[in-house]
Amino acid sequence: MTARRTRYPGPVVEARTHHHSLVDQGFAEDAALGAVLDRYPADLFDINLYDYDDAGQVSLRTGARGRLSGDELLEAIKQGRLWVNMRGVETGWPELWAAAMSEFRSIQSAYPGLKAVRNAGQLILSSPKARVPYHFDAAGVVLFHLRGRKRVFVYPGDEAHVPERSMEQVVARQTTEELPYDLAFEQDAQVVDLEPGDALTWPLYAPHRVENLDRFCVSLSMDFQTWPSRFRNGALFTNAAVRRMGGRPRFTDDMTTPELAARWAASLVLKRAGALKSRIATFQRDFEPRLGAADGAGALTSS
Repeated sequence: MTARRTRYPGPVVEARTHHHSLVDQGFAEDAALGAVLDRYPADLFDINLYDYDDAGQVSLRTGARGRLSGDELLEAIKQGRLWVNMRGVETGWPELWAAAMSEFRSIQSAYPGLKAVRNAGQLILSSPKARVPYHFDAAGVVLFHLRGRKRVFVYPGDEAHVPERSMEQVVARQTTEELPYDLAFEQDAQVVDLEPGDALTWPLYAPHRVENLDRFCVSLSMDFQTWPSRFRNGALFTNAAVRRMGGRPRFTDDMTTPELAARWAASLVLKRAGALKSRIATFQRDFEPRLGAADGAGALTSS
């Protein structure tokens, strides 16, 4: 039996690839991408530039949608070093979402006991040399790869690689998804190269990072929540609030399912009361995509 690479319960115990048919349906072709970029709501764009030092530590710059047409924006992404997340695919591109949900149901059936109660997605368009830093997602993930070549590094979901206090801060939106990173973690990585038509799953909360392999890449990242993940996320939020008030909550690892459910219920009350205001609701955007500019990023222009 495969050894578990995470301390968290769930049927996905290691990174594993599956096949999908979204490429064959034409969703990653230039014409389709240019058209959807033209009509996609600007407030659902996250346009990022990541810079790294020799120790692998990251600094983030965020950009605005800008005025380029869909075809021009696509070319700027291909030529630069941009990582573009188009959130809310379920409403922004319903045709793609319907097809992806059909593929998701097939993948879900490969994991007895896995039952998603909520799904959400983001379409990722990224430059040939783009990289995403070490981070975790507060949900299960299926990464449908549609175009280009991508290398994903998946790390164990233990306290050394994903500290629970850091998880609390991410779930409570006090910080972005990036985690403390050490180059020594690389010896623990499970490395998976993705080709178009591959879909990758990994254990809940497993930290990971991504490198494009010198080609423009298109992927659909589908998040899914189960009741166990919702309970634990709620418990993490409640623990963050308790810690903010000077308390010393127990780690969720030590809680029973009824305790996690009670903490989830408490998190709903705390959120309604505004116990922890998001610190990442807005970012200071300092560039917009520009054809021919270094890294594909130019100065912001006035609206």
